[in-house]
Amino acid sequence: METVRKHFFIDMSVMLGRSMRHIFRSMDTIITVTIMPIAFMLLFVYVFGGAIQSGTANYVNYLLPGILLIAIASGISYTAYRLFNDVQKGIIERFRSMPIAPSTMLWGHVLTSLVSNAISVVVIILVALIMGFRSSAGILSWLTVIGILALFTLALTWIAVIPGLTAKSTDGATAFSYPIIFLPFISSAFVPTRSMPFVVRVFAENQPVTAIVDAIRALLANQPVSQNIWIALAWCIGILLVAYIFAMRAYKKRV
Repeated sequence: METVRKHFFIDMSVMLGRSMRHIFRSMDTIITVTIMPIAFMLLFVYVFGGAIQSGTANYVNYLLPGILLIAIASGISYTAYRLFNDVQKGIIERFRSMPIAPSTMLWGHVLTSLVSNAISVVVIILVALIMGFRSSAGILSWLTVIGILALFTLALTWIAVIPGLTAKSTDGATAFSYPIIFLPFISSAFVPTRSMPFVVRVFAENQPVTAIVDAIRALLANQPVSQNIWIALAWCIGILLVAYIFAMRAYKKRV
């Protein structure tokens, strides 16, 4: 058992290294993913910020959690794209004929998504600091925020694996990300939900982004998170488990 486990992690590290080389040879993917959320942040803070009643003196503090989720939602589409290319080029079949652990290729793509999205998140936070973002959160709160963002990234990445394996075209592999990117706009990411019409407010208050955004916002402001953090974790873990199950089924069907 120990040998099998060691073999798995060695194979996974090789696959991670392969995927990361693709990222660093084409840094435009990270740049593209980072630019759009930063543009949104600049637009909402400097154009719309004065007209939005967020209940906070510093709107960039209110806005940042939602911007980070949008960045992650944008980034995972490239995971589907890279996996789709591997499928079309027959890379999966080639790896299956080699003595490697079967699922390590998928984990290589998933962990690459985690690393590349972490880079984007760090860049966006640095830009937010320049724009006036400030946090009174302690180390434990920051670690909790990092954990939530990592779980959110993993959950969405395993969703991305499904179209990456099953899509018939490049557009089909990446189009799934558009509704996910749009979801923060119908949440508490940009404005408080109390300002929304009743039907929209009910949806906004009961979808995963609102709970995740509210939990991160409270942690960064060093405020009590109440039950939001448990709801956020439940959404992330639930989506992650369901997506992983369906992704592995799609992978087994593909191979």
